[in-house]
Amino acid sequence: MDWKSLTFSYTKTNTMLCTYFRNGEWTPVESRTDDTIALSAFAGALHYSIECFEGLKAFMGKDGKVRLFRPEENAKRLRRSAKFLGIEAPSVEMFVQMCEQIVKENLDFLPPYESRASLYLRPTLIGCNPQLGVASSSESMFMVLCSPVGAYTGGNLEPVNCVIARNYDRAAPNGTGSHKVGGNYACSLCSLNIAHEQGYKAVLYLNPSTRDTIDEFNSSNFFAIKGNSYITPLSDTILPSITNKSLEEAARYLGMTVERRPVPVEELSTFEEVGECGTAVVITPVSHLDDKPTLESDEVTRYTYVEEGCGPKSLKLYNFITSIQYGEIEDPFGWTVEVKM
Repeated sequence: MDWKSLTFSYTKTNTMLCTYFRNGEWTPVESRTDDTIALSAFAGALHYSIECFEGLKAFMGKDGKVRLFRPEENAKRLRRSAKFLGIEAPSVEMFVQMCEQIVKENLDFLPPYESRASLYLRPTLIGCNPQLGVASSSESMFMVLCSPVGAYTGGNLEPVNCVIARNYDRAAPNGTGSHKVGGNYACSLCSLNIAHEQGYKAVLYLNPSTRDTIDEFNSSNFFAIKGNSYITPLSDTILPSITNKSLEEAARYLGMTVERRPVPVEELSTFEEVGECGTAVVITPVSHLDDKPTLESDEVTRYTYVEEGCGPKSLKLYNFITSIQYGEIEDPFGWTVEVKM
């Protein structure tokens, strides 16, 4: 496999793992070579979006050790999403064990250290029993899938152009925005497709309650750098990103001030660096951000941050996080879990 040419796209691997919650307990974990599933056409996941998922990565380290990055945090977030949907989720221990197992069964697809790529894991939980009425599913199906991946958009640290979607929302007040459910991503598709047609790589959404503060991008959290401060929005409709949480902790460790607070749109003009952050990218720098009265409008106010490359403080944070992930430096936080072979 040409590891250097990997993008963030699907590659068939050796196995996937699957278990069902039925009659009050989980069935034994199955390892399947076929990544298709048999599902009732009346399954709640298909009709009422009773589905949530996670994303995390396994890394081949410089020292030859294989590491998962903060899998317990993903497990806890999945359980929170499942509770919101009213379905059963695996324990933190079961979640982590299945993540370790899927890595072991697919070591052929774990990119080597030199590639700076990784094995992406997609734990997925769906309501699987047939139903007609709108209700939480009584049976759950938990799967752990994997695929080798490169950067999410373009190359690592390649800056992207973005646009604010003032007349579209990805989440509703008091809704599912802070939970990792598939419906949130479906809500972003219309505006994202319009933005792509206009040449933008990503869409930035505003808080749906106030319409005057920043929420997050279509697939990742928002952060900005001003002076020695790492700034990220505080909002009930933002997904609590594990990468963003890690960057905040890293920023404090490196002597920066961290501000999690409402971020007015007008403040965009004062930032020195702006970026997306998430599992798929860690950090993607934003080259410029356009603000329009509506996404379809030709009237534009542009905020420019970098012409090429990545801002110095974003780069420092990126290098710190990825050095921990690849075992290049000591992990001062105990974030990584070594997969014992």
